[in-house]
Amino acid sequence: MAEEEHMAVNGGGDVELVEAKGADYSGVSACSRSRRAAKSISLVRLIVACMAAGGVQYGWALQLSLLTPYVQDRHSDGEDVEIIEASNMDNSNFATSSHSPHMAKPISLVRLFLACMVAGGVQYGWALQLSLLTPYIQTLGLSHALSSIIWLCGPIAGFLVQPCVGLWSDRCRSRFGRRRPFIFVGCCLICIAVLVVGFSSDIGYALGDTKQHCRDYHGARWHAAIVYVLGFWLLDFSNNAVQGPARALMADLSGPHGCSAANAIFCSWMALGNILGYSSGSTGSWHKWFPFLMTRACCEACANLKAAFIIAVIFLAICLTVTLIFAKEVPLRAPAQDPQALARVDSKGEPMPSEGEERTSFLAVFKAFKNLPPGMPSVLIVTALTWLSWFPFILYDTDWMGREIYHGNPKGTAAEIDAYNRGVRQGAFGLLLNSIVLGVTSFLIEPMCRKLSSRVVWAASNFMVFACMATIAVVSVWSSKQFNGSIQQAITADSGVRATALVLFAALGVPLAVLFSVPFAVTAQLVVDKGIGGQGLCTGVLNISIVIPQVIIALSAGPWDALFGKGNLPAFALASAIAFVCGIVGLFMLPRLSRSNFTTSGVAGGH
Repeated sequence: MAEEEHMAVNGGGDVELVEAKGADYSGVSACSRSRRAAKSISLVRLIVACMAAGGVQYGWALQLSLLTPYVQDRHSDGEDVEIIEASNMDNSNFATSSHSPHMAKPISLVRLFLACMVAGGVQYGWALQLSLLTPYIQTLGLSHALSSIIWLCGPIAGFLVQPCVGLWSDRCRSRFGRRRPFIFVGCCLICIAVLVVGFSSDIGYALGDTKQHCRDYHGARWHAAIVYVLGFWLLDFSNNAVQGPARALMADLSGPHGCSAANAIFCSWMALGNILGYSSGSTGSWHKWFPFLMTRACCEACANLKAAFIIAVIFLAICLTVTLIFAKEVPLRAPAQDPQALARVDSKGEPMPSEGEERTSFLAVFKAFKNLPPGMPSVLIVTALTWLSWFPFILYDTDWMGREIYHGNPKGTAAEIDAYNRGVRQGAFGLLLNSIVLGVTSFLIEPMCRKLSSRVVWAASNFMVFACMATIAVVSVWSSKQFNGSIQQAITADSGVRATALVLFAALGVPLAVLFSVPFAVTAQLVVDKGIGGQGLCTGVLNISIVIPQVIIALSAGPWDALFGKGNLPAFALASAIAFVCGIVGLFMLPRLSRSNFTTSGVAGGH
């Protein structure tokens, strides 16, 4: 579950930070090098080249919003800092771009916009995954306590796949370019994974699951669950494989338009993908529009998921095609074919870093711990605590709406299952509101940080998370006291409870925007103030402080909830306490940086 960030240092020392949910750092140096060495490209070509990311994100949004419920039912004063943000739960790509980039001819702004369309496809699917997949896995029989474990693939994939793919794409000498081959293969794998997840119930039926009709049988379907988990992990790894090259391609093509324009376009596509993805996840009529998708093993909720992912595949294919057409790359030449690069090769014929550049490797991130700028350890601690307080919401947001607010059960009676699915769809709508608030707030971060300082804004956002998580716990108790055991009564319950839940979803978009931007801006400013390189390495180190909390929560959230009664209340109560501690720690430990030059620019998406 991760968020993408991208930083670049231009010739004047200014730092640009680009962020998306799920950290993607493969284009860290690309913008600065493209300004120095690359020829400009038209904006239209850059826009289209990014179009494939939109298709990828469509499927990801479906996965997040539908799959978890489905599984349960089936199984019983410093330099200027510029931030451009977009959310995606992918946070580990920190590879640098090629040492000797060969750029295409300048492209127009319109073509640049089309080249970035792939971002919308990626984010669409990411939003679906965040909102739907935790509930979906429970419908297949995986217990609520174990459903969080499948999310281990997110931090693992973000930590391993993105850096490796980023490095490989930097050095790729394919005649089709450095980035497009990886984007194409990654999108193909995403399509396969999406279809495996969507048709997991039918595949499990063919492999030996119960032959009873899905309306009559609500127990575990282990074959379907195993197929689903395999598809889920493949989807997560494939999404991470696309994110790095897609962002690096954006940086490669930015040319005279600059990384600010390219990143703003890229993030706009991601924000659009989030909105479309969460809207799709909140729709419960897919099975009516495509009734042929329902089978003996796949009833309404399953058919809704299946249709949403099929649409995601189509959308991704369109976005990918547009990106591949308009994002023209010049192949990276071998050193023997490039006289300038030939002068910068080592004894093995490999390119050597140019002056002022560092060769980024996977192990270099760990080595960077001993050379961190002053104040960076405090940033790492506060970042880790912040993510500990956030990840329970990311895991159980729609599941909480289905269980605690609508009092449904993914493995209960037909009425309980219907109530649970209603809650999941309402939760997806809440995430849509969250994405809209996040996008609006992203434009307010700059004035807030200039007026109050990044330290105060970051700490205040943690206190807001504390208040929201505590309120979620209170609303859970409030809703349970109003519930007398009748599902019909739950469906017609006091609308004030549901309205409050939606307000909480929307309000959390404010601190989420801070989470997706300020930590990376502070990191960039610390590095610049010290006057050293290694922007990508420091961002990679920051990513470790994001990944480790995700692993901890994924392993412990489910068992923690089971220990106190199998609901979501314990996880949110613990998150509230952690957020409060994080706010206090942030006020006293975060470095005091200049706020006069703090600059943010960009658009943020949802999760």
